[in-house]
Amino acid sequence: MDAVTATLANVRDQVSPEEWQARVDLAACYRLVNHYGWDEMIANHISVRVPGEEGTFLLNPYGYLYDQITASCFVKVDETGKVLFDPTGLRANKAGFVIHSAVHMARPDVDCVIHTHSLPGMAVSAMACGLLPLAQSSMRFTDIGYHEFEGPALNLDERARLVADLGDREVMILRNHGLLVTGTSIPEAFNNLFRLERACELQVMTLSCNTELHMPSAEAVAQTNRLFKPTGERRRGLLEWPALLKRLDRIDPSFRE
Repeated sequence: MDAVTATLANVRDQVSPEEWQARVDLAACYRLVNHYGWDEMIANHISVRVPGEEGTFLLNPYGYLYDQITASCFVKVDETGKVLFDPTGLRANKAGFVIHSAVHMARPDVDCVIHTHSLPGMAVSAMACGLLPLAQSSMRFTDIGYHEFEGPALNLDERARLVADLGDREVMILRNHGLLVTGTSIPEAFNNLFRLERACELQVMTLSCNTELHMPSAEAVAQTNRLFKPTGERRRGLLEWPALLKRLDRIDPSFRE
């Protein structure tokens, strides 16, 4: 057994039960993004706050494919970029730290942040019209942030502009780049990603038909959006999460390791 394997085998004993559960759910989220085809090799990132630890969050090690992610492999960092725990020794991607630390620092209501470079997401990010309310699936998000592309997110001073463009919204489209979603939990963030990715897929398919579009009324869009928004105890994604974990357990339960 090499040193990395030995360290990974002992991670559960080195963290709190609450952190371990967050790690399992985060690993599941990575595997689900891979399952639906929204990952891009070792690029992109999903982060979650460490329960009970102020100003710290977990990111993927820079070198693992999403279907190789496990609960033990995550890098723990603080908001300054200091690495607190790195079982693989691969560290986290700098662009991932810049984007995710920006949101975690500015939005205490956000527990999980997901960033993707899916083909439909990147396609819509390059459309001047932005996301259109083409069908019920697209109406989940009507208040969307847009952030202009500044190149790979390597400069810390971009964090202020990122959070200004996100505001208090749940999702943001990074122009000529991809998608960013937030959630009060990992299940909610994944649910938001699923809805936004579907909306982008729908838009790319619809516009490719090269035919006149029939658009819904503004009143219908507003009513649908109101009904779909998470409210009170009915946070979106919580009902679906156990079923998604069962799917992963059938496919490959190693995300729990």
